[in-house]
Amino acid sequence: MNNITLINFTELSLQEKEMILLWRNDKAVKVWMYDELDIQIEKHLSFIEKLKDSYEKLYFLVKEKDNYLGVINFTDINNNNTAKFGLYSNPKLKGIGKVLLKTICDYAFSELNIKTLHAEVFSNNIKAIKLYKKFDFLEIKKKVINNKEVTCMELKNENR
Repeated sequence: MNNITLINFTELSLQEKEMILLWRNDKAVKVWMYDELDIQIEKHLSFIEKLKDSYEKLYFLVKEKDNYLGVINFTDINNNNTAKFGLYSNPKLKGIGKVLLKTICDYAFSELNIKTLHAEVFSNNIKAIKLYKKFDFLEIKKKVINNKEVTCMELKNENR
């Protein structure tokens, strides 16, 4: 992870927390989220505070040199060595998905010792699905959440 720094959400400055909230509430980002409503600052700060006590969730701000690239997260981290992940890029930047996904894979398999990474992506998010497939993720099933079709994908460490 050359020049990539991961800043745990629990260690963010107030300015960084506010920046992330602006990204998350950006129309281009929230359209791909299960909850498309704007998040209020109080709820955002409370969520970050609760992360301090969580063993099954990790959220990171991704930085390359002086540039903030986006956010990656791991949820449902468990003893079976599996986890789900999510990501979104700084809406002012383009073409960051590959860097974020590589960072996710490197961190999950090297630092967390995850054996299987799981992703859920809206089936109409063709760009994300193509990117995941480039990293050898396989489609395993489809389901419906909030009346939207979701493609479930996974990557086993042994298959990357």
